[in-house]
This record gives sequence, structure tokens and C-alpha cells, in this order.
Amino acid sequence: MPGGQQTQFAVRIVIAGAGGFLGSALAAEFARRGLDLLCTARDPAAAARGARWPQSQTRWLGVDFDTAPPAAFWSAHLLPGDVVINAVGLLRESRPGAFAAVHHEGPARMFDACAASGVAFVVQISALGANEEAVTAYHRSKAAADAHLRRLPLASAIVQPSLVWGGEGASARLFAALAVLPVLALPRGGRQALQPVHIDDLVCGVATLVERQPAGTRTLAFVGPHPLSFRDYLRELRMQLAHGRRQFVVPLPEGIFLSAAQLAGRWRRSFLDHDTARMLLAGNVAPADEFAALLGRPPRAPEHFIAPAQAEALRRASWLAWMLPALRLAIAFVWIWTFVVSIGLYPRDQSLELLARVGIEGGWAQLALVGAAVFDLALGIATLLVAARGRARWLWPLQLALIAFYTAAISIAMPEFWLHPFGPLSKNLPMCAAILLLWALDSGRRPTRR
Repeated sequence: MPGGQQTQFAVRIVIAGAGGFLGSALAAEFARRGLDLLCTARDPAAAARGARWPQSQTRWLGVDFDTAPPAAFWSAHLLPGDVVINAVGLLRESRPGAFAAVHHEGPARMFDACAASGVAFVVQISALGANEEAVTAYHRSKAAADAHLRRLPLASAIVQPSLVWGGEGASARLFAALAVLPVLALPRGGRQALQPVHIDDLVCGVATLVERQPAGTRTLAFVGPHPLSFRDYLRELRMQLAHGRRQFVVPLPEGIFLSAAQLAGRWRRSFLDHDTARMLLAGNVAPADEFAALLGRPPRAPEHFIAPAQAEALRRASWLAWMLPALRLAIAFVWIWTFVVSIGLYPRDQSLELLARVGIEGGWAQLALVGAAVFDLALGIATLLVAARGRARWLWPLQLALIAFYTAAISIAMPEFWLHPFGPLSKNLPMCAAILLLWALDSGRRPTRR
């Protein structure tokens, strides 16, 4: 993180949204400087547990901006001389009106309380492209809060970052995952202009603003040193991830891209929806002169975003982002296909003969055949639909136990299957290894910060 001398330039730093990607990075820097912090989060206990800075000078406050707390709530917690940083943000709405509440109404009421409480300085983390002519609700809601802050008698800075790169950020992980693919279909062939900024530069810029506390209200674009196309951005990341071969980019028709984004938006955890797709198509650039002057140096260029020591871990994580869902789909297919084969495609009399060899005959064999097939189908569907917590708690252990049972029963009754050239039993070993991998990763899964 950016360096700096320990300077008591404020009574206290108040960071709204300190449990998120940007807010936590800012809190860690100010804590490193030895300043007292008042941090807000929806779940303060969870945020404190996940914080990566010493908590001795940090106090947490539970705040949900989705409910737009009134100015009186903030007045009870703010002190004269405080510096307030609003790092609260949503990329996608969880409900209709969430952007208005989280980006506009909640911050506006907090800013009103700042003006009434004698707060020394306010930093509003907005977004590049936030203006009244914006085409998306995300940008319009950010612009409304920016405009409200400009009307108040407060010393403040409105920071409008471009795409922010940081190892803990969901968007950075998405772009790294796109960068490793050998072939990629991009709208307009990836010619959209971007100007991504590194999280360290953003934190350094905000810390400098807080230290200087310029009078009036300034609006600054926090961007990288120069624009580059989306395609070139991915190429820079790909080179840093040690993928020497060039990525083949196929132009994707804009209509197909928007339709696919709208479909992806039905998945709650998806980074992409119709609005984020429109923002990507619009591009995201601005002059870097003011930001460079604030930093006292040029901002970091995208070709230096990934530290060499982090490249291998990020490369593996990027491939896992694609391969783990593929592996899960493959396991689901095995169970569902086993049902299809058992219930009709494989000759029924031969299935009953195999059951007879393990001691199940007559009506019991018919029941076992149908029951086992339906159970396999249920396991396949569950593999597709059950959430990670449920998969880790019962689904993966159940599948391993069932495979172990089948393997043991067949090994005892029909040991010659171990010598079969198609490997009906030996193939259970990689199947179990794949399930163990998914079980381990589902057990350790943590929420991703944006």
C-alpha cells in the first residue's frame, strides 16, 4: 500500500462501506498511519473479522445504506473535525430502487449530517461517467449524490475512478480470468477505450486529498496514465500472467452481447447484466493530468498491475474460475447420464444380471435398479442447483460415500472389472479426486469483494 508519514491531520477518519473492496483498502492505509477509524458495514462483526489491519484503533458501526439512514442517525456519530469517506457502492441492484437508496439517498443524508456536525472534509467515491446524461441507473444515482454534495457548504472531493484493479476485487479477477483464455468473443472486437487505475494509486490519491483538505469541492478523475482498448488491456494482463501466446479475439455482435448480458443478469452473483454491459460498451476514459499532479508522479500503467510474485497464484485462480464450474458440470453429467443409461439405454436384463452377481435378485433387483437410477439423477440435479455451503456440508461427502460403496461392492463381487480395458472401476479414482477438490474449495469459499 502507499507509504506516508504518520500525520495526525484529522480527529478521526470515518469510512462508510469499510467492509468492501475500496473501503477496506482505504481503512488499512489510514490504520497503518495510526489514525482512529470509525468504519461502517452491513455486518460489522463479519467485517471486523475479515479486516486486514489491526483493530485497536477501529470502531465498527452497523449501517445498511439500503435503508437510507436519516441525517439524525449520522449526527449522533459524527464529531467536529472528522474526515468522512463514502466508499459505499453497488455494481448491481439487489432490488428496484437500491441504486437510488445506496448511491444517492443514503449518502445525501450523511452529507447533510456532515455539514451540520462540522466535519472537516468529505471524500465521495463516485465513478467515472457519473453525470446527468449517463445512460445507466448506476451512473445516474452516483451523479445525484455528487450534485448534492456540491451544493453543501463542505470542503470535499468527488473522486471518479475508472475500472479499479486490485487482487481482492471481483472485477480484477474477472478480467484476469478473461485474459487467460486462448480464444475470446468480445463486443466490437474489444475496441472500447478503458483507463484502469490501480487500487494503490486510488488509495494514495485519497490519502493525499485527506491530508491536504483543499477548500471548496473538487471533482477528480482517478484514471490510469493513458487510454487503451479493452482488447489491449486483456493482452497486457495476459502477458503478466505468463501466457506468451497471443489471444485470438472474435468480434461479437453488440445485440448478441447485450442479450447474453441480460440473460446473465438473472444470476444474482453475475458481474454482468444489461447495465454493466452498456457501461462496458460506452468506454471509460478521462485526462490523467490532475490525478498525476495529485500523486506527484504518473499513475501505474496496466502493464505493471500484477506483481511477479503474485502472477502464478493469480494465473491458477483465473483458470480455476473457468475449470471449477466445468468440473462441476462434468460431475453432474456423470450422475445424470448414469440415470439415463440405467433406466433405459442399457439392456435391462444385463443390468439385472449384474445385480444378481452382488446378491440382489427378483423384485428387489427391480426396485434397486430404479431406486439407484433415480438417486443418481437426484445427485446430478443437486450438483447443479445446491449452493456451495450445502455441497460442502452433505452433497460431496454423500457422493464420495456412494462411489466408495459401489466400488467396494463391485470389487468383491466382480473383481475382474479392475482389469477391464475401459476401466469402469479405475475411473472412479479421478472422479473422487475431482469431488475432493470441489469439496475443499467449497468449504473454504469466502465472499468476493468488488
